[in-house]
Amino acid sequence: MSLAPDLQMPESPERRAFQRVTAKVYGRFMLEDGSEHVCYVVDMSPGSAALQTEVTGEPGEKCICYLDHIGRVEGVVTRPLDDGFAMTIIASDRKKDKIASQLTWLANRHELDLPEDRRHARVEPRNPISAMRMVDGRKYSCRIIDLSLSGAAIATDVRPALGTPVILGTMKGRVIRHFNDGIAIEFIDLGKMV
Repeated sequence: MSLAPDLQMPESPERRAFQRVTAKVYGRFMLEDGSEHVCYVVDMSPGSAALQTEVTGEPGEKCICYLDHIGRVEGVVTRPLDDGFAMTIIASDRKKDKIASQLTWLANRHELDLPEDRRHARVEPRNPISAMRMVDGRKYSCRIIDLSLSGAAIATDVRPALGTPVILGTMKGRVIRHFNDGIAIEFIDLGKMV
């Protein structure tokens, strides 16, 4: 039975199958040509994501993301955005349930005063003074705020762009985040010295 024309339900401009969650999630993605780039998730649901990045793929292009706290996510670029792109996530129902759980945790951890879910425990070094080198040879003094097997937070006045390769002491890394007093670095080769 159809409704009379004046009783028809209005069409919703929002046709997403899942509600998107705003969460600070950093990561990297790879396009079909094998190029790898740094990204930041603006918002995400188990079925789609909006990524902030300097490089975008073409609509329909396959994309593989490696996102902090979430892991590997595969999908297809759906459309470009002003500062990145939107993608549709292609995953099993089980994987989508896992993504939904992680997004719920990410969205609620501050309200519930939950600890950060870091891959490795962070410690404050006894001697925090170190040096950060750029690939072109420039060298800057810095202070290590905390350190783990997978990365470090350092206090520095220098603000390399996200994704910039750096060397902290003897460890190769890349800049993944800026904060008030410095930057966060993710080590590229865990345990491998330069």
